[in-house]
Amino acid sequence: MPDMSAHLALTQLVPFAAEELDKNKVTPGVLGFVVFAVLALAVWALMKSMNRHMNSITFDEAPAPSDPAPTQDKQAPATS
Repeated sequence: MPDMSAHLALTQLVPFAAEELDKNKVTPGVLGFVVFAVLALAVWALMKSMNRHMNSITFDEAPAPSDPAPTQDKQAPATS
């Protein structure tokens, strides 16, 4: 019955931990810092990747035609 002893140990230890908790002084601790650092690194990597992809795109537009396209010589239709 190892399950029962683990459950019994948890129910006995949780109240002791709750008594030691100062509700006015709760900090995120090391785990909070690690999660924040991982998220910051992920955002930095995504921004770097986005910048690389945006730099590879060319946004050159076709020049606006200032005068109509030159027309070919018009030939008379052939009649038979």
